[in-house]
Amino acid sequence: MDILAEKLDIKLRNWKPDIARQVRQYIKELIDLADQEAIDVMRSRSVEQEVLDILNEPKAR
Repeated sequence: MDILAEKLDIKLRNWKPDIARQVRQYIKELIDLADQEAIDVMRSRSVEQEVLDILNEPKAR
């Protein structure tokens, strides 16, 4: 089995049930996007946060 899958399996068994449930949902969504070859159009959280940070910066006067 792939090392990533093994690590995920261990983590899912050790995380709190609600966290594991959320992670499973996120992974399912990523797999669905990858199957549709649409993953490259998904917004990156880091890019989204960067834009939000820029919008929240105080305006120079």
